[in-house]
Amino acid sequence: MSATGARDRPGDRTGGDAALASAAMSDPGDPTAGTVYAAVGGQRFFDELVDHFYRGVRDDPVLRPMYVDDDLTEARRHLAGFLAQYWGGPPAYSAERGHPRLRMRHAPFPIDPAARDAWLAHMTEAVRAMAPPAEIERAMLEYFAMAADHLVNQA
Repeated sequence: MSATGARDRPGDRTGGDAALASAAMSDPGDPTAGTVYAAVGGQRFFDELVDHFYRGVRDDPVLRPMYVDDDLTEARRHLAGFLAQYWGGPPAYSAERGHPRLRMRHAPFPIDPAARDAWLAHMTEAVRAMAPPAEIERAMLEYFAMAADHLVNQA
């Protein structure tokens, strides 16, 4: 969802409304100019957001068993790449992994309402810890709630 409430398709995110776009203006030759990605400072923001998120997941009894990667390195890299691209960064995630296909990629994992709630709680904490501008925080939290709901695959 954009900050204005309209739904965006994954991969088409460019920052939403004019307030977000104007907050992110930089080099007009930069393809990320005017995006949330630019407004929050680029890839570093998403790497730190994901690091914060996975600190919570690391000790979560509901979520941690879903990860086969002992140190969560690949999970971190994939999530940071996806989020950076989704919020207007370079298309490196799709270049490496193809279309995000979030529901398909998460289908093997038992995602019930408890897992959804745990995931969303850790992501909400991570977003708030990063303290982005209010309109960006709101847009991110709306998107994460919608995505978490969409990925539930068990009652």
